[in-house]
Amino acid sequence: MRRILVSAVALALATACAASPAAPSAPAATMTRADTTTQLPRNVRPTHYDVAITPNADALTLAGKATITLEVLEPTPAITLNALDMAFSSASLVPASGKGRALTPKIAVDAAAQTATFSFDQPLAPGAYKLALQYTGRIGTQANGLFAIDYETQAGRKRALFTQFENSDARRMIPSWDEPAHKATFTLEATVPTGQMAVSNMPATSSSDLHDGTTRVVFAPSPKMSTYLLFLSVGDFERATARADGVEVGVVTQRGAIDQARFALDSSVDVLREYNQYFGTPYPLPKLDNVASPGGSQFFSAMENWGAIFTFEHTLLLDPSISTQSDKQRVFAVAAHEIAHQWFGDLVTMSWWDDLWLNEGFATWMASRTTDKLHPEWNTRLESIGSRESAMALDAVATTHPVVQHVETVEQASQAFDAITYQKGSAVIRMLEGYVGADAWREGVRNYMKAHAYGNTVSDDLWREIQAAAGKPVLDLAHDFTLQPGIPLLRVAADKCEGGKTSLTLTQDEFTRDRPGKQPLRWRVPVIVQVPGADAVRTIVEGGQGRIDVPGCGPVIVNAGQSGYYRTLYDAPQFAAIRKDFTRLDPIDQLGVMNDVWALGMAGLQSPSDYLDLVKATPRDADPQIWGDIAGTLRSLDAYYDGDAARQATFRAFAIAQLAPVFARVGWDAATGESDPVKILRTDLIEALGALGDRTVVEESRRRYAAQDRDPKALPGELRRSVLGVVARHADAATWDRLHAAAQAEKTPLVKDELYSLLSSAQDPALAKRALELALTDEPGATNSASMIRTVASLHPDLAFDFAVAHLAQVDAKVDSTSRARYYPRLANNSLDPAMIGKVRAYAQAHVAESSRRASETAMANIAYRVKVKQERLPAVDAWLGKQGK
Repeated sequence: MRRILVSAVALALATACAASPAAPSAPAATMTRADTTTQLPRNVRPTHYDVAITPNADALTLAGKATITLEVLEPTPAITLNALDMAFSSASLVPASGKGRALTPKIAVDAAAQTATFSFDQPLAPGAYKLALQYTGRIGTQANGLFAIDYETQAGRKRALFTQFENSDARRMIPSWDEPAHKATFTLEATVPTGQMAVSNMPATSSSDLHDGTTRVVFAPSPKMSTYLLFLSVGDFERATARADGVEVGVVTQRGAIDQARFALDSSVDVLREYNQYFGTPYPLPKLDNVASPGGSQFFSAMENWGAIFTFEHTLLLDPSISTQSDKQRVFAVAAHEIAHQWFGDLVTMSWWDDLWLNEGFATWMASRTTDKLHPEWNTRLESIGSRESAMALDAVATTHPVVQHVETVEQASQAFDAITYQKGSAVIRMLEGYVGADAWREGVRNYMKAHAYGNTVSDDLWREIQAAAGKPVLDLAHDFTLQPGIPLLRVAADKCEGGKTSLTLTQDEFTRDRPGKQPLRWRVPVIVQVPGADAVRTIVEGGQGRIDVPGCGPVIVNAGQSGYYRTLYDAPQFAAIRKDFTRLDPIDQLGVMNDVWALGMAGLQSPSDYLDLVKATPRDADPQIWGDIAGTLRSLDAYYDGDAARQATFRAFAIAQLAPVFARVGWDAATGESDPVKILRTDLIEALGALGDRTVVEESRRRYAAQDRDPKALPGELRRSVLGVVARHADAATWDRLHAAAQAEKTPLVKDELYSLLSSAQDPALAKRALELALTDEPGATNSASMIRTVASLHPDLAFDFAVAHLAQVDAKVDSTSRARYYPRLANNSLDPAMIGKVRAYAQAHVAESSRRASETAMANIAYRVKVKQERLPAVDAWLGKQGK
């Protein structure tokens, strides 16, 4: 039985939870203080913050008091810290001992540098001081700093407050040393409307009714942590709890939605127990909440605030009227990701944003590993291929960057949150764990946690612990994949099989999409090679070439098990053998080979029709995730034909002929006892066939949509989003108006947001334009508008980009500041018009700092690639399709 705590008072968290134990002092980091990048002077460091916040949600303002205990390390006439959108009414400095007179500094705010400087008449002597500040600030409507979310309920519109401080937005609520290496402890109090709940990182220790309509809530002191991990939320919430290994685990939702968070609560309990065992260092806080918010962000879906994870409702709640098996698995995976951060990121934090991947890459890998272990019925190990592909798509163009990248500015730090940091980081970890062994890897991670708890690190601190635990050389190999960009390409040539062995020659090249003939970088590449049914052989290809003998005769799979981060290009005889015996391969190798062949074909390194040969070789009863991947790839290829109806019709006839028989096996309605991957495949195929214009699926979707009011079974929750997606894509004006009316009338934020997204997915350009115009109004909600424009861009990139740039000031107000430099170029990503390259360049030159244009340059490279594919690859596909017809 799970205990449910429903509270109508500001005391959000059970005061019965014990206060956090004092954090032990952190060991000296390998990187010295002088080596760590900073935008602040190095002569002062904070040790503790006492912060009192009084938010005014109606006026979107806040009043704050902060007393910061700090150490002056060398004589200085001034103290500089981070502050943004703040006005200071007073400042004073006293010795921390309490002895000595108070000093009143002059205050200078630099908005461009996001700093406040407090200058004194005489230099301060080294020692401990307390800096007391009073100030006012702003509450935003996008997810930066302290922000407000408005949402509809059956009782009317409500407003809740939340914080989002990563990467550099704590300075919007608290004047602070807002950099990850400046760890300190925090004591927070908040004065909030009586009857509302306040949630922070630590349990509340007291709640005092001030008899003026407000209540003061004081939270226990936090452990030593970085500013970006501090959290506060205030609203009409409910909380449910359970216990795991002595920790109170909770979920917090808007009132009335707590039941939809029960799966997240149960999952958090299971994951916390698993991580306590894996890391060998128990979770150190007395409670762990996951706080749900309506709305969304262009920057993130969840945030790992220590002890108080923040997650948007679309990634935490499961509404039976609309949620799917995919949603359920995402809820688990994201919770697992954020809980992993409680160790990798919160307990041990990167010294600077250069090593952000230590947080994000590890959490991505840990979530994947844990999902596979705790839910084997989901068969999610195949998802590692899709994760790797998202990294390689970015890593194959000239604008890529190393996993460990140099970051100088706030905007560069924001742009570091990308597929290289997350998915390539995860893929490299998976590869290195396979190289050293799971037990040695875990031992190294445990030693790393114990050595650096409550401190800051760089990547080599992790590598040294792994190398010591494994007794194998790891450092150089890890450097190859994290300190230089790009993707190794292994060219495979095989001799004849003799004596029951096949000899291979492996030649290392580099895979790129936009630099043919590039002088390749060199990697030491861990390789696993196997003939299906025979023993696997492991080696490291270094120096550009290697030879290996593999037991068995038959198709040879290089990167067997798909743990390696590289592409494999087989010579013609080897590829023919793989195609002939494709069904003998393990599903994960089938998927890995198909993705390699697709990427190599689109890059011109082998025939693009080779992928279509593998599609034809895939049996109808293949692993559901393989057919789901095929459906997605065929949709991608179809988009290259946009604007050429005759050729597109020929391709669509082929694609539908492959997918329709698979869908016939799956059916519209779930069968008793069917597997979870089949449930996901059903929705994948409905969406793919609908996008391809399959008349049967489109008409049946329309029938179910029309029948929903009189037949509750017509649109079960598992199918609702997919069916409505098909209807919305093919909508006429009358259907669009009906969907719009439904969105306006809907009172459940999760469903309402989905309906506004559907309004943005019409393939009719006139309806797409109506959606863009609607997005600029207040109707969809402040955080939905940017998502609507991005959804339009998926089918109408040129229209969406031109519209957004033409209404720049209005759109800027609807995009969180951490996303703006990336948001506009990404709208153009799917364009097939060469002229769009010049438009993106002009936008970047006019609106993005020169040091922060990577997203724009990547978008331009992607558009150039898409144009090249359309011009140079599609003719080969057309020729292959013509032969199939004959």
